[in-house]
Amino acid sequence: MRERLDSLRDSSRRRSFRHLTRGLAAAVISLAIAVPVSGNALPVTTITPPVARGPALWVVQDSDTTIFLFGTFHALDSSTAWFGNSIRAAFNASDELVLETLVPEDPAALHAVLSRHSAMSEPKVGEPVYGAGNAPSFVASAGQAMSAGRQIGMSVDNGADFVLRRAAEASGKPVEGLESFEFQLNMFRTLPTAPQSATQASSALPGFIGNMQSAWKRGDNGAFMTLLGTMRSESPQTYQTLFVNRNNNWAGWIANRMDQPGTVFIAVGTGHLVGPDSVQHQLAARGIASSRIS
Repeated sequence: MRERLDSLRDSSRRRSFRHLTRGLAAAVISLAIAVPVSGNALPVTTITPPVARGPALWVVQDSDTTIFLFGTFHALDSSTAWFGNSIRAAFNASDELVLETLVPEDPAALHAVLSRHSAMSEPKVGEPVYGAGNAPSFVASAGQAMSAGRQIGMSVDNGADFVLRRAAEASGKPVEGLESFEFQLNMFRTLPTAPQSATQASSALPGFIGNMQSAWKRGDNGAFMTLLGTMRSESPQTYQTLFVNRNNNWAGWIANRMDQPGTVFIAVGTGHLVGPDSVQHQLAARGIASSRIS
């Protein structure tokens, strides 16, 4: 009986850490809410099909390398209709999946990283990752956004990042991250205090986030461009840290990867695929063209 109870406790602990892991992803990956792509034009190749309606998917190609750039929304409702047509075809055709980061799913590995960044002796489901007074301001804002999303049936479990990761692992497709989980934790600790507009009017958040999700699914760019522009004007240091610097790093990674043959599916929050500082524009500055296919 004792062995059975110990087994049940271990199983419950593993489930708790899995839920914690997914909650962390919401608070650590690009402010938890992805921002779809802008309509800004880039050089368009002639080897891709016409743009299809749906979430933003871009492609970068040369004679022997294809890299898809997919803009994700990190928490979604249970509908997976977005994972079809051109997005599914691109994913299936790819040799590997690359995400912003890989949040450790092993409890011991996750705890080891968090213990270096948290005042908590042990992370627990439903409790903040950071101790009182230590939560990075934009992580706190992300947590507020996720709470609002849950009110309307959105979950990180259904988010595009986790759906893609599960699909890749189920099919034996390699998965890697552009950044380490620890790098992202360090980055969020350096962010300045969130602007007032990022934390006010919490009662309106569920409707706002629901509208953002709907816009993402249909590939509507306007509201997301406005959101990113607000961050750029109200907190330029945060914008520089979260988007400009990282987009430049990722564009460098892609440029280097273009020297190797194969097909790669990269999925990042679509705020990174927006506007004049986007990954695509950073690539264009390196002489690498991209085109939107969805």
